Amino acid sequence: MKGDLFSSEHMVLPASAPGMTVENSKCIRYAVNGEMLARQGAMIAYRGGLQFERKGQGVGGMLKRAVTGEGLPLMAVRGQGEAWFAHEAQNCFIVEVEPGDEFTVNGRNVLCFDASLSYRISTVKGSGIAGGGLFNSVFTGHGRLGLVCEGSPLVIPVSPQEPVYVDTDAIVGWSAGLQTSLHRSQSMGSMLRGGSGEAVQLLLQGEGFVVVRPNEATPQKAQQH
Repeated sequence: MKGDLFSSEHMVLPASAPGMTVENSKCIRYAVNGEMLARQGAMIAYRGGLQFERKGQGVGGMLKRAVTGEGLPLMAVRGQGEAWFAHEAQNCFIVEVEPGDEFTVNGRNVLCFDASLSYRISTVKGSGIAGGGLFNSVFTGHGRLGLVCEGSPLVIPVSPQEPVYVDTDAIVGWSAGLQTSLHRSQSMGSMLRGGSGEAVQLLLQGEGFVVVRPNEATPQKAQQH
């Protein structure tokens, strides 16, 4: 058969290296030789001798959805082979976490990661209410972290002279060393999402960067995720 579908743009070639690579803008390929972790339901294809095990929310730690505070179920992938992961055709990116690094990320943006990475749950100071961006996972160790994002993310530098305010529904993650707190603005309420009354932003201060997606998660959509 012939046609654009069978062009090199779409044809899967043999893996050039073990571990995680970006197959295309909407998909991550993982050449497994041992174990890796991914969000349940994210595997779209695999080949080789792989086994999949559902992980309970209490195994080792719990990734929490930023909007609802619920656990994000994980699965372990073990064996030798290749697997492809995607989520709702969102854009895929890989973050290299090195020893000494600490990357805080919203659970809804996690796609897959190396088993060599450790993670813990962190909450924003003063987050006495349930809302997006208040429950996050902090990744440390040495390995790769695969993320998904609706649209092209913005990476905004943060400095002591220029703190950054982010809508809690748009936050993806931020680097170590930043201080976070909730900032409430009565006057901003009527200008955000067509609402009225008090608005809440995540205030980031210090030296580092924050990653923001150009698409807010409405409560209804967040629950679907």
